[in-house]
Parts: sequence; structure tokens; C-alpha cells
Amino acid sequence: MKKIGIIGGVGWASTVDYYRALCQGAGRFFAARGAGSPLPVPPMCIESVTQAKTRALRGVPGDEASWAGFDAVFREALHNLERAGCDFALIASNTPHARLHAIREGVTLPILSIFDAAAQASTAIGAQSALVLGTTVTMQARDYAETLSGHGIAANDPLSETEIAEMQAMIDEDFYGGASGAARQRLLDYCNRHAAPGTAILLACTELPLAYPDHLDDVSFQADGHLFVNPSAAHVAAALDLALEEERIAG
Repeated sequence: MKKIGIIGGVGWASTVDYYRALCQGAGRFFAARGAGSPLPVPPMCIESVTQAKTRALRGVPGDEASWAGFDAVFREALHNLERAGCDFALIASNTPHARLHAIREGVTLPILSIFDAAAQASTAIGAQSALVLGTTVTMQARDYAETLSGHGIAANDPLSETEIAEMQAMIDEDFYGGASGAARQRLLDYCNRHAAPGTAILLACTELPLAYPDHLDDVSFQADGHLFVNPSAAHVAAALDLALEEERIAG
């Protein structure tokens, strides 16, 4: 099995869920092949960064130099995972992926993109349009839109700054450390306002899927009258495919 490197801490609740999903997913894989307890799981190393620090280091859209400190935190975390002997890495957060082009400079460790995983999951369900929800950075950037476009899926036009700020406030107030009692309804109200019928809604902040605990491992699911794509689950599935590649070939 390949060793998985995880950059976590942004935020910690979704990092916990990534680790759980990777372990349980590997367990199901080996159980189906007749393995007994304790079921094997891939070796993993988690490099946890400090969310308060990375939030403070966010730059200004369009000003590459302003992101230097933010990029450096994640680049150093990837170097630490390289030194720990990881075979590949994933960042358990959507937001830093908007900076992946800069973060990966000088890094030789392969990095699985959550954008690619989410786009492939959206394609698999036949989505033609998508609403991308996430942090301010994710919703202001057009990286998700460009990746989806490459798969023939039209992403929403940027929402207003007021609407983007409302989503960021929701994440901070109702999803930090888990989903509050009001989180699901608040998210649903937002989706009802902005998602046209038939649109796939990408829960493109790793905390947002916590509003649907029964679907945390579902790459896509129907709930509350909407079709959702869970980029976190798609990311985990891609990581397991790579980590267990040799075992799959061996049959």
C-alpha cells in the first residue's frame, strides 16, 4: 500500500472525517477480499497546519505576491510529508487548492487535486451545470469553474460579494468543529435561493458535507430536493484508488 500524506487542520473536523473515511474505505476494500480483523489500512501521515494562521495569511485576489506567506505554509507542510516518506499527498481542504499552482512549486510529491476529483464525480452523474459553494477564496476564484468546464460542466457565475460573505459567515458560525443544529437548514435556505433546478451543488468546503452525516461517504447524493456532490468523498475515493492500486491489480 502507498503511504498517504494529509495536510489537515483547515479545519480539524473535516481532517478527522478524512482519516475516518480513508480507514473505513480501506477496511471495506479488504473485508470484501476476505481479510480478517484487524483490517489493513494504508500508512498515513497527517501534517496539521494552524487554521487561524492560514486564514490571517490569505492574500488579495489577483495579487500573487500577497499570497506568498499562505503558499509557504502549505509548501513547507508538503515538504514535511515528503521527508516522512509519503508516496503522495492530499490537502483536506478546498480553499488551498485555489493556490495549488504556487504551493506545489519545488515540491516533487504528487498531490491529488480535489478539483479534479469533484469534476469527475460531477461528470459521473451526468451534471451539466453546477453551483460551487465554499469559502470566500473558493467562491471568488474561478479554478473550480475552469476545471468543471474542462469536463463539459458549466459552473455558476460568481455570486455577489454579499452572498459570498454570507456563505463564509455560515461556515465560520455553523460549521467550525462540526455542524451546528441550524447548519443544515441555513445551508438549505442558501441552496434554495441560488441553485436552479437540475443543478449539481458542490459542497466545496470540507465542512459543508457535515450537514448531511448520513451521506459523508457518498460522492453524490439527493437530499432536501437537491442533487449534491461531495468533493471530500470524491477526494477520499481517489486517494484510496491510488493507495490501493497494487492491491487492486493483484486481485
